[in-house]
Amino acid sequence: MTSAAPKLSPEGSLFDESETRLIDRAFAAVTPVAPGDAATLRGLLGRINELSRLIESMPNLREPSSLAGEYRDGSTLIDHLCRSDGLSGDLDLPLKATMSRTLLVSKIHFFSAFVRVSASLGDRGGSYAALAHDLREELAQAIYTQLAEELLLALLRKPDVKDEIKREAADQLIAVWDNAELEIDDFCPMLESTWHARNRIAADLGSLLGTTEYFRLVCEDCAPQFLDFFARDEVSTAEKQAFEEFLFGMTYEELSTLRRAMREEGLDAVTSTWASRVLNRKIEHECAVGEIDPISLYRSYFRRQLAADFRIMAGTEGPSRTAEAYLMIFLLNQKAAERTGARPATGGEV
Repeated sequence: MTSAAPKLSPEGSLFDESETRLIDRAFAAVTPVAPGDAATLRGLLGRINELSRLIESMPNLREPSSLAGEYRDGSTLIDHLCRSDGLSGDLDLPLKATMSRTLLVSKIHFFSAFVRVSASLGDRGGSYAALAHDLREELAQAIYTQLAEELLLALLRKPDVKDEIKREAADQLIAVWDNAELEIDDFCPMLESTWHARNRIAADLGSLLGTTEYFRLVCEDCAPQFLDFFARDEVSTAEKQAFEEFLFGMTYEELSTLRRAMREEGLDAVTSTWASRVLNRKIEHECAVGEIDPISLYRSYFRRQLAADFRIMAGTEGPSRTAEAYLMIFLLNQKAAERTGARPATGGEV
């Protein structure tokens, strides 16, 4: 985790250099064959740029100011964020933060729309399929950035997370909200690698041991630090449960239901079709037909996050955090220890 300094381009663009090149290439390919779609996309891009310029004109969130006789700066904002219980949602955030979050969602919508257009032209030749693939990769990175932001916000509302960890999370969020170009590879590349790998495997379920899924993560170059964290000797039961949720894209409760049904039906291995019937919901796949679906990964995270929040409120068994949250806490604790010179904890239960 790093608190990167703002690196906005002189033009204040939301998109970095590689994204800009890809967008130019995409417009050049789409405009001649689908001018109507290209015009729609250009209109969306124009509105995104307007929003980006508006946000750029707003003061830095750490800049000293006052309102109703109350002094404000970066430290008081961190204090405020650490006191938040999350029940007020974005209403509890600074205006620039909510607009920054809207800008990121707008970027996701833009890339998603471009993926749909380029994919619809795939029958015209391999160049459009390759273009759709490259756009989908950029869409995924934007979604991973959104996920990281949601993960940090989730830590702020957890009543059992230490204050120094919350302060590190709040500090990182402010850095993200103050810099529209900041992406997940700038401040948490380990999580990007983890989600990048998970987005490229489909859980087969099988015997629900997770062995196949684990080795597929290894083959997809998942960050070894992430895998080592959940394989260490002192890993807790809750951390193991959260890692299983991550592997299968299901909640602890859903996995318990499936294992119980397997025993009752005398099954040694199961399929997604069988699991869909037992759970009465469609089992989504983060990777299908050779292409990733980052929206499914996003939905998987939120399903697990909502379940973790419910367990804390209801006092039921199961992990109180997602696997990503356990890792994030570990990383933030290391960062806090570097600031103070204290010895960092070894797990994600702080």
